[in-house]
Amino acid sequence: MSLKKSIILIVILLLIDQISKIYIKTHFLLGESVEVFSWFKIYFIENDGMAWGTKISDFTSTINDRTGKVALTLFRIVAIVGIGYWLVTAIKKQSPNVLVLAIALIFAGALGNIIDSTFYGLLFSDSYHQVATFLPEAGGYDGLLHGKVVDMLYFPLWKGFLPEWLPIYGGKYFTFFEPVFNVADMAISAGFIMLIVFNKKAFSKD
Repeated sequence: MSLKKSIILIVILLLIDQISKIYIKTHFLLGESVEVFSWFKIYFIENDGMAWGTKISDFTSTINDRTGKVALTLFRIVAIVGIGYWLVTAIKKQSPNVLVLAIALIFAGALGNIIDSTFYGLLFSDSYHQVATFLPEAGGYDGLLHGKVVDMLYFPLWKGFLPEWLPIYGGKYFTFFEPVFNVADMAISAGFIMLIVFNKKAFSKD
């Protein structure tokens, strides 16, 4: 897979990701949902941390939420530079297409979420009790590096009470699949799954 094709793929994924996020942000109230099917909903939430809303401050009391947010965003930026270098290196070494494709997917997804966390605080008004405005006159809801990642894809495939005989969770109400995510998250997940499933093909002995 050539560098040109990788860039085209990355640009297409970024466009789909950002267009979907901007549409949701400027048309939905925070927490608003639309049922597409019984097992699929468009559900607008914002993620201020890592996966499932986890924050650095959840692990240590020495870092507050805002400092942790900046640290997380800066880490993501450094990581995307490393992933980009990995992608270019893999292409130059003529690595297997599955490896290049996987890295390109991860890069596109990571960059998509970095755009949110870096710039969305400046570009949009907040979504609490109102539909957000793009480039509001009064300024955005927060500063540079303090944006929140927009999530909207929700697949509650099954809801119900688990059997009593199950350890720990027996008898509790459970939803599968509960996380809400976005196109960028899907790209990252697809890339990692490819690396795991096609590990031997992606990472040859050479």
